[in-house]
Order: sequence, then structure tokens, then C-alpha cells
Amino acid sequence: MLITYGDSIMHRDEPPLETLRGFVREHLADTVSGVHILPFYPYSSDDGFSVIDYARVRDDLGSWDDVQALAGETTLMVDLVINHVSVESDWFQQFLAGEPPGEAYFLSYPGDTDVASVVRPRPHRVLVPFDTAQGERHVWATFSDDQVDLDFSNPDVLLEMVDILFFYLARGARWIRLDAVGYLWKELGTPCIHLGQTHEIVRLLRSLAEAVEPRAVLISETNVPNVENLTYFGNRNEAHAIYNFSLPPLLVDALIQGRSRYLRLWMMSMPPAPFGCAYFNFTASHDGIGLRPAEGLLEADDIATLVDTMRRFGGEISERALADGSLAPYEMNITLFDALKGTVDGEDEHQEARFLCSQAIMLGLEGVPAVYIHSLLACPNDTDGMRETGRARSINRHRWDGERLDALLADPSTPQARVLAALSELIRIRRRQPAFHPNATQYTLQLPNELFGFWRQSPRREQSIFAVHNLAPTRQALPLSSLNLIATDPWLDLIGDTRIDDLSGSLQLAPYQSLWLTNLAS
Repeated sequence: MLITYGDSIMHRDEPPLETLRGFVREHLADTVSGVHILPFYPYSSDDGFSVIDYARVRDDLGSWDDVQALAGETTLMVDLVINHVSVESDWFQQFLAGEPPGEAYFLSYPGDTDVASVVRPRPHRVLVPFDTAQGERHVWATFSDDQVDLDFSNPDVLLEMVDILFFYLARGARWIRLDAVGYLWKELGTPCIHLGQTHEIVRLLRSLAEAVEPRAVLISETNVPNVENLTYFGNRNEAHAIYNFSLPPLLVDALIQGRSRYLRLWMMSMPPAPFGCAYFNFTASHDGIGLRPAEGLLEADDIATLVDTMRRFGGEISERALADGSLAPYEMNITLFDALKGTVDGEDEHQEARFLCSQAIMLGLEGVPAVYIHSLLACPNDTDGMRETGRARSINRHRWDGERLDALLADPSTPQARVLAALSELIRIRRRQPAFHPNATQYTLQLPNELFGFWRQSPRREQSIFAVHNLAPTRQALPLSSLNLIATDPWLDLIGDTRIDDLSGSLQLAPYQSLWLTNLAS
């Protein structure tokens, strides 16, 4: 899956959605099988996630015809921004005027209501005052003053969201991302996250989506600690897929520290996804690298080192408010390419190799892999864009000038051309291997701390792949006796296209080199 904004690439005199479709056709036709277009609806803030009108395509991007044209050529994933809407939406304007139906669609409480137990992803207030036809009212807003939460205890709100879900499915979307779904249900005196009613609504949405479109896939977006995230599989009756949010911070930690310890321990503790469900593996997205999913997996000192290193590499750190009013790091705002420009010891010459190692690990893991367009294009930090908007997340939401990007990709000496070519080839190799099926068996290998490896076996057990990665900036020896390489099978490194004849010897892995050793090349 490719993750992108509708206007991540812009050509003069061409709707950006048409440009995106052309880019996918020209560069990714044999690479990606699906495209996730981040919110393309009219919005008032948060780069699309404060939706004014769910049923419209922004005029500056194109039209529903452009969206449906892309859906006709690839699997389309879109966002159902389900928890909140913009204060400029018709529903909230109706609330302010005391007019139906919006007057009953939002949660308001006295301004002095105790909300100390509420889990807050941002440091701002939960209850925001608004002047309404009934006087001042304080409205629940989990994410920002411009994003007011919907009241799902009102069945009409649920029906509105079901209608929007059906609308997207009718226009060709097959994957539906349930944005911020964990915060859906509010109940004073609770953390107001992952409540039982929220899980019940996810189950209902899955049943309804499958009833009207059997190919529909619901994916939950819950940027929370790993154990909480896993609950959204339910009993194979909630989300079809869940974001693997712990992977990005653990992977960056492993590569800047040159060690596999925490990544390996996490992998060993991860249950297989229920058959027919899948992990959605990613290393970068339109948001930053979340730190909450690393809670309980990385030590506090390691998180502090990670945060400090990202700052030295040009990143910013967003914070969230704790129950006692103090602040804690919430996410690291930095492009993945620049996050891997060095180690804890500083920048070095291994940026591209380290970055490609991160992608090879992600592509080999159990689940469906997703690549952010700015990873595919080796995008550096957009500090100018961040200064222009005043928002830390803009550092990783660059808008490419199409002509400039074309020139960079036409020059094989640029990082953009090299990374796109190398990463595309990795994806093409991966797509041909049955052992990389999303539900294929996975087992974590016990290797030296500088190496990270796992074994995948195809559902029919005919193909094995041993994926081994050097996390260090120095050469590392891999004794082949540490792998279960069956002597009667031929073995080949899919990435290097090299046969392995002496199974009693060792392989020397260059800094950040990855191996996909298989007994059956496809």
C-alpha cells in the first residue's frame, strides 16, 4: 500500500489527483497494489483531519471522478474521520444555532467538569467554550479546538457515519481507515478510550460494511501502547487490519543503537494475526513516529536517547498532557529518511543503506506493508514547510513540485532516484514470494544483538525465507549453522541474487545489509 496525500506531488495546470494517478502508473504499476489517499475532503485544519464535508472532494485536488478512476486501477483506501468534525461543518454550525440535526450531535458539559481521568493525545483543554444560541457551552474536543467530537450515544450520529461509510464504498473504496476510533465513546470517570461501546461500534461497522461490499476491509487507527492496539482484532469480528504502531519507534531505536534486543523481544511477544486479519506494517506516515506505542517496550532512558537523537537530526518532538498536568513526549516529527541519517554517535555515510534496511525489515514481516510516499522518495525534513505552517507535523508532509521531482528521478545519482529504484525492486521481489503472505508463519531468530532475523514459511509450507538484517555500521558475521537451512534444498539470497553452497560456513554482512535466504525462489 502506498500512503500519500492527494497533493503530495503537484504539476502546473493538472489536478493533483490526476498527477498522483500518473505517478502511480509511471513508477509504481508493478510495485504497489493499493493507494491510501489521506483525507481529500474540504477541511479547516490538521491537513485534512478536521473535516468540513465528508461527501465532497476538495476543488483544488480534483473530483470524485479522479478518485474513482484511481479506484478502478488499484485498491483504494480512504479515511473515515469518525471521532470528530470541523467547527466549520454544517453539523456544528447547526449546534451553535440550536438547529436540528446538529444541535444533538455533540457533547457539552459544564466548564468545571472533572476530566482528569481522560486520556489526552494533545496538551490542550478537553472542554472548549463556544458561544451558542443557548449561551456559552463547553464542547468536548479530544484533539484541538477546531476538531469537536461527535456524540455516538445519539443513534442518529451512528447512522450518519454508516451512511458515509456506504458512500465511500459505493465510490470504489475497499479499505476504510477508522481514524482515531479508540476515542469514540465518552463516559465521565473513565479514560474515555477503548471503551466497550467503541469496540461494539467497530463490530457493527464491520458487519454492515461486509454486508454491502464483501471485499471491504476496515483498519483501526489506534496510536496507543501495543497491548491496547491488539484488542481491535476482537474475536476476528472487529478490524480486519490494525496499524502496527510499535514497529516504527522500535525499528528506529534498533538502527540508531545498532542492536536488536528490544525489537526482538517485541517480535517474540507478538501473537499471529487471526487468519483473515492482518497487521498493517509501516515505518512512516503523515503523522510523526509515535512514542506511546513504545511504552512498556523501551526503557525510559532509551526513549530519552531516541528523542535526543531525533532532535539532533533536525526533528521536533510533540508532547501530550498527563493526568497530573505534566507533559510527556508523544511523537517524533521527522522524515524517516532523516531519522536514519546516523546513529546515537552522530551522522555518518550509511544513511541510504540504513534506510533501505528499515524497509527490508518492514517488507518481510507478517502483515500488509505500507510505504509513505516521502519514504519512497527519500524526502529530507521539510523545515521550510514546518516554519510556514507553524505545525511540527508539516516537517514530514512535503509537497513536491512535479517538474523538480521528475528531474530528480531522471538523475540516477540522486537519493530520490536511487531509493525509489532500490525500494521498488525490494517490493517487486517480495510480491512474488508466497512465504511473505500476510498470514504466513513467522518465527523470531535468536541471533547476535547486532543482527535481527526472522523465519517466514508459506501457508502451504513449500517455501521458507530467512530474513536477516545487519543493524550495525560495521561488518557482521552470520554463521549459517545458526539458521535451519535444510541441506537437501538449494538456497538463494533473493536480494543479492546469490546462491549459498556451503551451509557450514559464514556470510559476511556489510553495514545494514539485508538477506532474504530462500529454498524456493519465485
